[in-house]
Amino acid sequence: MTSPDVPDPAGADRPFFVLLGPDGAGKSSVMSAVGAGPSGWRTLSTDGGLVRPEHALIDRLRRGVFEDVLPGLGSAYSPEFLASLLQTAVVHLRDEIRRQDPQVPLLIDSYYYKILAKCRLAGVDENPMYAWWRSFPQPRAVVYLDVSPASAWQRLGRGARLNPLEHFGRLPDWSGFESYQKSLRKLMLEEVRHVPVAMIDEQPSAERTADAVLEVLAR
Repeated sequence: MTSPDVPDPAGADRPFFVLLGPDGAGKSSVMSAVGAGPSGWRTLSTDGGLVRPEHALIDRLRRGVFEDVLPGLGSAYSPEFLASLLQTAVVHLRDEIRRQDPQVPLLIDSYYYKILAKCRLAGVDENPMYAWWRSFPQPRAVVYLDVSPASAWQRLGRGARLNPLEHFGRLPDWSGFESYQKSLRKLMLEEVRHVPVAMIDEQPSAERTADAVLEVLAR
């Protein structure tokens, strides 16, 4: 294992880009549209519908987070346990960067940036894992879907489809969601301040958003 204080050179010569944004920004829809289109981009995500069959364990672990850990967070499970389990997704994404063909362009959903921000918001402000994650290969650029909390709230059924890692407070409400999303945005942009960031304004559809993302990637 690479020391947390030493940058990890593996994968450094394999260029990739990261798609980032708040909860409800439509990243999964964009990833599906980009991956299914004729652009030749490979997409990588830990979302259930986008995980390859050979990596089904990643999807099972993700379901375990939502079905078992989050309902018991603070009682049956600690925030540190949550962060440790989420690290499996981070390492999986790093491993896939190492495996990729350098000639095939790669777009990654959120990378470790969003997971790190959510771990911090869950109460794990500092952890030795973070230094290791930050030593992983860095993208050529981050494409940020800048969707407002109000629009995201509507897309997520006015709170009906939220999970505990998307809002403050025991139960989802607009105030807790808006406050969480503003804090999440701040932490994510703080985490990517060392790489180029292209901001994509809110678009009227997933297709238009995917087109806007591809325009940025083609530059």
